[in-house]
Order: sequence, then C-alpha cells, then structure tokens
Amino acid sequence: MAYKKIFAKWDQHLDTSRNGPMWLEQPEIAEMISIELKNNDGNLYILEAFSIMPNHVHLVITPLSHNDEYYQLAQIMRLIKGRTARQANLLLGRQGEFWQHESYDHVVRDVKELERIIFYVVDNPLRAGLPARWVYQRSST
Repeated sequence: MAYKKIFAKWDQHLDTSRNGPMWLEQPEIAEMISIELKNNDGNLYILEAFSIMPNHVHLVITPLSHNDEYYQLAQIMRLIKGRTARQANLLLGRQGEFWQHESYDHVVRDVKELERIIFYVVDNPLRAGLPARWVYQRSST
C-alpha cells in the first residue's frame, strides 16, 4: 500500500511539473511515439492503453509469446525507448539521452486491477487538466 501512495505522489508531481524537458507535448513527438506504440501491437505485445503526457508516458501492455517464451518487459521497453529516442532526437535536432533509464512497471494480477489501471491511464491527462489528445484504449469487443 505504501508503494501505491509513493507512486501516486510521484505521478502527481510529474503531471504538474513544468521543470525539465517537455518534449512530449510537441505534437510531432507525441504522434511519433503513438505510432511506434501502435506498430508493436500484435507483434511484441497487446496494447491495452496509453497516454502521452508532456514529460512521461503511461503504457499498459500484455507481452506476447515467441517460440513458447514471452517477450521480456525489459526487452520490449529497450526496443520502444531506443526507436523513439532516435526518432525524437532527429525531430528535435539534438543528441543525447531522451528517456530516463528506469521505468515504473507493475504486474497486473487480475481483470479488476487491469480495468482500474487502464482507467487511471486513460483519465490521467484529464486529471492533470490537459486535453486527452494522445490517449489510446483498446476497444472491448
């Protein structure tokens, strides 16, 4: 429970912070990331939901298997971060680190928790007073 409170405080800080790089609020950067996340859907993972905030991304995925083994989350994140960092740096005309090394990950244990997390991710821009421009949620068909 303490871990969830720490995450909530940190996420609230990210949502309201105007310090540090805000590259993701640039439409061409957010669009490129959105496209990359969708392009991997069905290949490495099932894309459940995401929201792109000005300084961070929320992503909910279900890793897929390949040769009877699931893709490792670290492998998936390395691929996403590597591709998007290269493209973003080209668009921004810069070099250097784009993403932070670490990411907050959480194993979802049941459908109810998955639904709660997806709602949190999709609702995040609205709670932060931002337009829900770069939000995706898999339709429940």
